[in-house]
Amino acid sequence: MKKPIWLLKLIEFVSPGRRIKIIEGDTPPARLPLRNIVLAREDGENWAVGFRCPCGCGKKLELLLIKEASPNWKLSVDEGGKPTLYPSVWLKTGCKSHFWVRSGKVVWC
Repeated sequence: MKKPIWLLKLIEFVSPGRRIKIIEGDTPPARLPLRNIVLAREDGENWAVGFRCPCGCGKKLELLLIKEASPNWKLSVDEGGKPTLYPSVWLKTGCKSHFWVRSGKVVWC
């Protein structure tokens, strides 16, 4: 059962911001951390980020960062290791979550 949006917002408010964990390779690993975002980097080039859907459904999300891919996302990381993704993440199937990741926090649409 999907959690109500007010509960997801409360959990996000009280939880620490997500951080980036960098791994070598072009795809995120099969096992992902509960909250943090994994950045797959190969030869100094960022390829993809992977993380679990923040709604709690457990779905593994993999967002491509390379320009050649469509769609693709842009990633910035602040001094504290907190990621921002652009554009928003909108799942058209399954849980149908729609959110932004801003400074390590999920902002629900």
